[in-house]
Amino acid sequence: MIYLNAFTFPNEDMEFDFFLEVKRTCYDSFYPFKVLSRRGFDKMVCEPVTILYGGNGSGKSTALNVIAEKTGVKRDSIYNKSSFYPDYVKMCGMQLGTDIPENSRIITSDDVFDYMLNIRNLNEGIDQKREKLFEEYLDAKYSKFQLKSIEDYEQLKKVNTARRKTQSRFVRSELMDNVREYSNGESAFSYFTEKIGENGLYILDEPENSLSPQRQIELMKFIEDSARFFGCQFIISTHSPFLLSMRGAKIYDLDEKPVRTKRWTELENVRTYYEFFKRNEEQF
Repeated sequence: MIYLNAFTFPNEDMEFDFFLEVKRTCYDSFYPFKVLSRRGFDKMVCEPVTILYGGNGSGKSTALNVIAEKTGVKRDSIYNKSSFYPDYVKMCGMQLGTDIPENSRIITSDDVFDYMLNIRNLNEGIDQKREKLFEEYLDAKYSKFQLKSIEDYEQLKKVNTARRKTQSRFVRSELMDNVREYSNGESAFSYFTEKIGENGLYILDEPENSLSPQRQIELMKFIEDSARFFGCQFIISTHSPFLLSMRGAKIYDLDEKPVRTKRWTELENVRTYYEFFKRNEEQF
């Protein structure tokens, strides 16, 4: 499914005309102006899976944030904007194939990190309450409690419950089980599978972060299936050779000037992996 057919960024001529209208000397930063135009990246024609590839500082994340802002998809984490960011986004253009679904979103590394941190914090709170319940169980089970007033009724119920149950059953009845704390890779992968539903435009900024090679392969297959069978469209920035190898993906190489599309096997990052393993082939 294609919701976003094409997206255009302002070229150097458009940016020059804009700068003529402002007093340049008054500002320290014109971000995101010049980030993409200096690479000759002024138009992106999209497929069900479109990938932006390039080294640090190539403008991949900038492009994704601009697209997310222009399309109005949901986002969780905030990101830095300059005073001229709204002006830049206004100068961008987009051609839609159909309306962008409401469940569409951008997912960044910060979103995944916050998700994993929230799970850990929740489990820490549960663990602390569990220790307190262990103490309450022992006090209730072995106390010589006597009901003296209606205010003591809740304590009486707790004493009776403690005397009927083992310590572990008492604690489980009073406390929810820990939210299962996966490894970073498992948590990150589950975040993507929870947030990516059917029929949506999903913008993913380096989703391979925190994922093992095996998990990257699983995410690759999940994205392929979501695009092929469940009406999803993806725009992704990545260095991962596994994600870059997705069937039918259109890849823009932002390390080139001007930016152009390439096959995944032509990309410098992938060639580096290939040449390394080829040199050491006899060790496998």
